[in-house]
Amino acid sequence: MSQRTEALAKSLEEGALALAAFASSLTDKEWQTPLPHDGRKIGVVVHHVAIVYPLEIMFARSVAAGKPDGITMDAINQMNAGHAKEYDTITKEDALNLLATNSTAAAAAIRTLTDDELDRAAPVPLYGNARLTCQFVLEDHPVRHSLHHLAKIKAALPNRS
Repeated sequence: MSQRTEALAKSLEEGALALAAFASSLTDKEWQTPLPHDGRKIGVVVHHVAIVYPLEIMFARSVAAGKPDGITMDAINQMNAGHAKEYDTITKEDALNLLATNSTAAAAAIRTLTDDELDRAAPVPLYGNARLTCQFVLEDHPVRHSLHHLAKIKAALPNRS
């Protein structure tokens, strides 16, 4: 484990803990609140963050291997819409348990990467084939994911921020 991977893993863990702390304080009504401009319920979004950690780690590892996944924004949007339907009634307990489990596993996976893997770059279809490093993919996906959605959740609940 390098200082860089440790810093990335700690950032992911801190974001997941912040999301979990805020989400655990929500009322049942707040948990069911749809996010503006998104439509997904807050609870579904918390579960979404949790369930995609393994996919985001696989995505970063594919870049580190020089063979990025050919995922597209359309595929992500379809996955998110399907997830929202399937997990429309997800409980807070189930979502938070999965968030804890998958964020811990994602942080552990980041800690196994080498600095050479973090620095490896490849053309990434999701970004118009821009050459991106594994570290960028980690920072833009699993590391920021909790905080990105936490900010949107807080904005939807202005009296709770």
